Amino acid sequence: MMMMKRSPLLIVLLAAALVVGGGIALVRHLLPPAATPAVADPTQAQRADAFLDLLDAGRYDEALAMGSPRLREALAGGKLQKVWETLPQQLGARQARGPIRGEAIDGHPILTSSLRFGLTALDARIMFDADGLIDGFRLVPAQAPATPATPERTERYAETAIAVGSPDGDLPGLLTLPAGAGRVPGVVLVHGSGAHDRDETIGPNKPFRDLAHGLAERGIAVLRYDKRSRVAPQRFAGGDFTVEDEVVADALAAVALLRRRAEIDPARVFVVGHSLGAMLAPRIAERDPQIAGLVLLAAPATRLEDAVLRQSRYLAQLHGTPDADTEAALADLERQRDRIRRLADEPDDGTPLLLDLPRRYWLDLDGYDAVATARRVGRPLLIVQGDADYQVTPEDDFARWREAFGEDRRVRLIRYPGLSHLLMPAGDRPGPADYAKAGHVADAVIADVADWIAQTPASP
Repeated sequence: MMMMKRSPLLIVLLAAALVVGGGIALVRHLLPPAATPAVADPTQAQRADAFLDLLDAGRYDEALAMGSPRLREALAGGKLQKVWETLPQQLGARQARGPIRGEAIDGHPILTSSLRFGLTALDARIMFDADGLIDGFRLVPAQAPATPATPERTERYAETAIAVGSPDGDLPGLLTLPAGAGRVPGVVLVHGSGAHDRDETIGPNKPFRDLAHGLAERGIAVLRYDKRSRVAPQRFAGGDFTVEDEVVADALAAVALLRRRAEIDPARVFVVGHSLGAMLAPRIAERDPQIAGLVLLAAPATRLEDAVLRQSRYLAQLHGTPDADTEAALADLERQRDRIRRLADEPDDGTPLLLDLPRRYWLDLDGYDAVATARRVGRPLLIVQGDADYQVTPEDDFARWREAFGEDRRVRLIRYPGLSHLLMPAGDRPGPADYAKAGHVADAVIADVADWIAQTPASP
């Protein structure tokens, strides 16, 4: 069957981690940001519905007139029409459009409608500015329903509700315990970027749930929890936070909580980080010398701003030569990347930074090198890489880990052919569409993680 060539602009707009508004597109997170339920403003909900009605009716100029000046500029010249009319050509005929619902991402309110096509489903996310104009429009893989509150139980494991304490309130989660008596090794799962739930839900996929159940079936307890940016989004809406607030402090609290459980061998507690969580795992271990070892899944070894630009370039050329608009967006992204590199030497002028992350966040990361920190910490490492990962790549990231630790007997490095950033099977041309297809973390990955933990000695 002949496949239509997808325009680079559409790739940029459809990408799971991309944002439209305030520029043609920006990579927002290393993983698609999760949304939390929120009360919808009735007036904005009506306007969001009317905006989608106009798109469905082909009245693109009227739809664009509902936008802010920067949105109109970003989607001028027929871009909005091109994106909307190409969707059914690429994803199959539209079968349904869901009602508008209120949600929030990192404390920012959005209005969302699910669009179901023949091949997959997307969430249309609409954001308003203070003047009531549409200021952002995103198309992302539809988010799976939240994890049921009732813990699961099988013959091989049982789950217990648990809460990790944080300065902004308890973070609800689950402790998955293998069946049988006796103290067992335990792991804490540390999320990638974005306001993730305990399962690190991405589209229809729940990689942390797969890991928790798979490891528990192999005799390892797993603690996973809702991220603080999901539980207390208002804490992050003010724009003054660092990775300490987003990731590190809560991971340390979770490790301490797990270590205190009677079912857990306190000398055999490990951190399993994914994406940003893997990048920060060495920092977490540096703060807690009793952590027995680290499992780094899809671990960035390059600077975050470089990874953002690299991903955007990849997506822009995924299905063809980038057009002029996309090239201009990439050039702007490169300028923003360069500004981050100079940030420590420049005064704060209050202008927005790359990914809309605060200045303190970037300055915190500026002095952090995951590879150097892991070498200094000296803890056993298992470093896992999918060969089809376009976000954290074998060539740029895994190669640096291998160069640093390839001869270190305390470190094992494994590559898996055909696996994506989620360590699930990827398509022939890896891209954001892979995250919209239901899958599971590969059994080989779970088995290798379990075997490595079983063979790693307890902490002194």
